[in-house]
Amino acid sequence: MAEILAIAHPDGGTVGVFAGAAAEQSLAIEHWIPAEGGDPKLPLDQYSGLVVLGGDENINQLDLYPYLEREFEVVHDWVASERPLFGVCLGGQMIAHVSGGSVFKASEREFGWAQIDVLPAAHDDPVAGFGADRLTGLAWHDYAFEPPPGSTTLASNSVCVQAFRHGEAWGFQHHPEIESSVLDGWLAPVLTDPDPERREQAELLEAGREAHMPAWNDYGRELFRRFATRCR
Repeated sequence: MAEILAIAHPDGGTVGVFAGAAAEQSLAIEHWIPAEGGDPKLPLDQYSGLVVLGGDENINQLDLYPYLEREFEVVHDWVASERPLFGVCLGGQMIAHVSGGSVFKASEREFGWAQIDVLPAAHDDPVAGFGADRLTGLAWHDYAFEPPPGSTTLASNSVCVQAFRHGEAWGFQHHPEIESSVLDGWLAPVLTDPDPERREQAELLEAGREAHMPAWNDYGRELFRRFATRCR
């Protein structure tokens, strides 16, 4: 079975619903956490696609997280080789960062169920070109990206660009991979946070789970199913 490599981060979750979508295309996904040292089990050129997941790190924190430099190198080389690449949150920011775009503090923190507008330019996109023109998606970030020159912006909202395509690389600021088990782990410490505003945001996110999570998971599975077809 061909494999996709997923770069993960401590406490950053897993590929979630993407795993089942990949399996439908006879693709397995291997998680690799550079922060823990070591290498993927295969040489990088033997993977058919790359996913870079989110995390608490920011791209300007090499002093705190020196392993990010290796991740930047992998993402840069992958983009240059025009092999299929899917970046989520921090992963999308990495694609922008290594390709001539920019990453900056967002105008406001997005934490919860956000409205996302799918732009007309996405309609013909082989990965994001399906579904409704407005989505209710799960967002969890303080930073945002400006896509690299020559990219196509696929989705946005009032806070920031939410998705772009750059060659064979797709960057998403929101979290289409998140399934309930991952969200449980993310929410648990925030629901007891001493900051009342953060607790309230977490409670609102939890309150919307039943209404929004099933459709969001359906969207994430289809999104990655389409990406996976490019990795066979």
